Amino acid sequence: MIFIDACFRKKTPYTPVWFMRQAGRYLKEYKEVRAKAGDFLSLCKNPKLASEVTLQPIDILGVDAAILFSDILVVPMEMGMKLDFLVGEGPKFAKPIENEQDLIALSEDSHLQLNYVYDTISLTRESLAEDKALIGFCGAPWTLATYMIEGESSKTYHKSKKILYTNPYFLHQLLKKITHNLQNYLEMQIQAGVNAVMVFDSWAGALEAEAYLEFGFAYCKEIASFIKKKYPHIPVILFPKGICGALEQIDGDFDVFGVDWNTPIKRAKDILGEKYVLQGNLEPCRIYNKDSMLKGAKEILDTMENKGHIFNLGHGVLPDLPKENIQELVKFIHNYKG
Repeated sequence: MIFIDACFRKKTPYTPVWFMRQAGRYLKEYKEVRAKAGDFLSLCKNPKLASEVTLQPIDILGVDAAILFSDILVVPMEMGMKLDFLVGEGPKFAKPIENEQDLIALSEDSHLQLNYVYDTISLTRESLAEDKALIGFCGAPWTLATYMIEGESSKTYHKSKKILYTNPYFLHQLLKKITHNLQNYLEMQIQAGVNAVMVFDSWAGALEAEAYLEFGFAYCKEIASFIKKKYPHIPVILFPKGICGALEQIDGDFDVFGVDWNTPIKRAKDILGEKYVLQGNLEPCRIYNKDSMLKGAKEILDTMENKGHIFNLGHGVLPDLPKENIQELVKFIHNYKG
């Protein structure tokens, strides 16, 4: 698999490419399956339909890897928190984490309740071409903790930060419990058939560098070490969004570092390129304009020279991006000679 080879810095004939959120609303095929499922969570819990949308970008875009269709919040949901996805509002937990009793009530065995995810993986791997990789994933402990404490997405994260600065012990206990669940969850994904795993820390940039390294990245590193010790053949990708200023302090037992679009790829290469394969980092909105898209892609490819690089966006595909432009981008990357 060219994607797996690239994760381990093996020579590849071209730079492999896939996209975060490559299964989604910009595809009419996805919207048709979503309508059939009824709602988002029902789609996540239906292995046959979830597998179908996981596979769609392989056929439609020609990317080198599929990423499991699911949601990061299924883990806290199966830890015992009631979750709803409200139209126009996004995910909401009915009762956020507030005190020690809430923490004690959280299950340490959520991975045993997530068979619908593992069934999706098994079905997908059976249908996926042998040369295409399947990526499993989870949300990072800090990002999940913010949802669990705030109850929903937040612009300020003030409840989570208040706990961080007034009761750091409590936050660490929550993060440890989440980390334990995620380690088991990713292990079960590997046993079900994924070829790589990725940890998304979408709200890493909500914290100043020192706080993030203690309350965020330290737990990502724990997950990576747990997986690499038991499954050295499985690449581990970490994606902490918004930490351009902390790159010099990044270390850990993982293979690929996801670079967000705020971080110049040359800066990431200069600081981390010898230690990790880099993944990224085209600004998603460039895809609205074909010339800007190809110019940005060329700059990234020229900087990385098909050495220690996997092409991706610096965040996820947006719901209204033109599918035709994304298809052209994949062809451009596959054919690019520099």
